[in-house]
Amino acid sequence: MAEAAALEVPRVVEATLEVPRRHRAVEGVRGYGLIVAMWIRSTMTYRTSFFLSVFGNATIQLLDFVAIWIMFRHVDTLGGFSLPEIALLYGASSTSLGLADLLLGNTDRVGARVRDGSLDTMLVRPVPLLAQVAADRFALRRLGRVGQGLVVLGWALSVLDVDWTVGKVLLVPVMVVAGAAIFAAVMVAGAAFQFFAGDAAEVQNSFTYGGNQMLQYPPTVFAKELLRGVTFIVPLAFVNWLPALHVLGRPDPLGLPGWVGYLSPLVAFVAFLPASLAWRAGVRSYRSTGS
Repeated sequence: MAEAAALEVPRVVEATLEVPRRHRAVEGVRGYGLIVAMWIRSTMTYRTSFFLSVFGNATIQLLDFVAIWIMFRHVDTLGGFSLPEIALLYGASSTSLGLADLLLGNTDRVGARVRDGSLDTMLVRPVPLLAQVAADRFALRRLGRVGQGLVVLGWALSVLDVDWTVGKVLLVPVMVVAGAAIFAAVMVAGAAFQFFAGDAAEVQNSFTYGGNQMLQYPPTVFAKELLRGVTFIVPLAFVNWLPALHVLGRPDPLGLPGWVGYLSPLVAFVAFLPASLAWRAGVRSYRSTGS
């Protein structure tokens, strides 16, 4: 009986992957919404606790920017960037990661689910696996990170002396949304890696939370080898560096033209292609717990 059950999981996986892509996408969005709504109703049962949690989350995240502000009490610029300019980088990156973390933050638990066998339960449900993994234990308190990022971003935009054009105005919200999509693609790829590596959540976090920490500082303080890596290999530079440099009218350290900053949505789409393929490969390779 145990061997039959172990063989049944791959069959369910194969059958799930054979469903037409459009149908799976629609069902995925619908299933994701239903699971998220369930967790939101559960969270809002204790409203005071929820609001305190959001406030505490935002306050803790804001301490990162407070550290930068304290640094600027002793220096005028960092890598040639002023405090408002770094606040633009910080606010855009933090808001983008906050949105991705809110929507897909629980994907880093795939490895744990593989080990404890709870992923098998998800595979027999009539909802795409990625939608279930992303929506499970949906934490609305993560709005705190989004809120503090928007506050810093709003302050930066209000004090910066920028020659605003229609293109630059539109680029700011595009930068935030496309940045969230790029972080989301990295999260999906990291979750797929956990099918093969098991306990690899920290590897995923090093590219998401670690990448966010790096993007909060100007690219001019980093070596060009690192800049090339986060531009052409893992395209984190398109989260905020390249769009923000164009908004600020600053040259790119790698010599890329200013219009490259407008490519963030395209880069996000391209990043999702290998991430989705990696996820499908990971699901296909899954052979129940202990694999």
